[in-house]
Amino acid sequence: PENLSAAPAVPDVVIPIAPPATPAPEVEKEDDFIDGQIFETGIPKRIATGREVMLQGFHWESHKSEWYDIVSDRVEQIRDAGFTQVWLPPSADSLAPQGYLPRNLYKLDSHYGSAEKLKSLTRKMKENNILPVLDAVLNHRCATHQGAGGKWNRWEGTGIDWGDWAISNEQPDFAGSGNAPTGDVFHGAPNIDHTQDKVRQDLCEYMKYLTSDEVGFGGIRFDFSKGYGGSFTGEYVRACEDNVEFAVGEFWDTMNYGVGLEYNQDSHRQAIVDWVDQTGGCCTAFDFTTKGILQEACGRGEFWRLIDAQGRAPGVIGIWPARAVTFLDNHDTGSTQAHWPFPGKQAGQGYAYILTHPGTPCVFWDHYFDWGDKLRKQIDSLLDVRDKMKIHARSVLKIEHAKDNLYAAKIDDKVAVKLGREHWEPKGDGWKVEAFGDDWCVWTLTK
Repeated sequence: PENLSAAPAVPDVVIPIAPPATPAPEVEKEDDFIDGQIFETGIPKRIATGREVMLQGFHWESHKSEWYDIVSDRVEQIRDAGFTQVWLPPSADSLAPQGYLPRNLYKLDSHYGSAEKLKSLTRKMKENNILPVLDAVLNHRCATHQGAGGKWNRWEGTGIDWGDWAISNEQPDFAGSGNAPTGDVFHGAPNIDHTQDKVRQDLCEYMKYLTSDEVGFGGIRFDFSKGYGGSFTGEYVRACEDNVEFAVGEFWDTMNYGVGLEYNQDSHRQAIVDWVDQTGGCCTAFDFTTKGILQEACGRGEFWRLIDAQGRAPGVIGIWPARAVTFLDNHDTGSTQAHWPFPGKQAGQGYAYILTHPGTPCVFWDHYFDWGDKLRKQIDSLLDVRDKMKIHARSVLKIEHAKDNLYAAKIDDKVAVKLGREHWEPKGDGWKVEAFGDDWCVWTLTK
């Protein structure tokens, strides 16, 4: 069997990863900085500038509390820490209390709080320069009424009233008469047929309403993005025009496993890049490739995993960092569900990586608020480094070491990071330790 503790040999022939069909323009030259911002055109403006740090503002059990009140009480703390946006839980009426089995889409009273409390929260967040991010569950929708044969496949009195024609045709339980799915099937509820003009028109109007001044969302997180074609996601983002400043999709696919996690995950990240490309580049995606590789590297000291065969980061941040949202855990992978958790003792090490590296980092609520002062202070120190040194989604990464027990890299030649038990420090004068924890350290260049 393969020796997973040893660094794999670089193959003699390297097949380059195909870039997106319409790659993001090169924007790393100083000339592209205007008032400290970086710009691409024709995409949501916070993706264009790349200066974001997201907080996932809930966990799997949040519905058991008056959650909007809890988040509202912490808005100033969230702002002062340096978070620029907060991903809020699904806001619509839902069969399940967590919100992921939506039903009456326009009814915004949920287990997290009333519609009025939601609107009050989004107003307060915007007053504090924090972007409220909607969790849009558009792949599937639970019916309000039964149709022919007693199947739950009709909606009445919801403002978006559909029939079995709006359900894709590969779910006998719901007797959908629509077209074939354009992605993977979610088996717990009727899967919506996004090829239907009426469906897309209704969903465009719905998204425009949620991102209007009345409701107040300014960003969108798309749930179960692999369930329907990325082109539809792009259409929903563009329908909202300038009201959407950031968008991110959850394209979560199984990684490549052999005897354990394989070293080469190029095809996994390419699938995510391809989905972003299908949106027209107007959406970012959660970097599940980086999550899977990073937790294996930190948990086992196998830091040789953190470099690909071309010398780049092995996740989406290695090929399209401007469209990658990095994270350690979310309400599915961590929290009380713990489907695929990051090793808890290495959480500080994980944040030392994503908060210093290119891409848009996302910090999990539990890690920041519930795991104690030590981890929160470490995250605060890393957020401070990212802000002070102006690290952004397109920052330039140079990996200096990636082997058993040591990963070392420099970002924009002004931040250095070391993970692992082996000793390393940046050479030359002017480097100052800014943040550190168990088997990790971050320096900044002060000259």
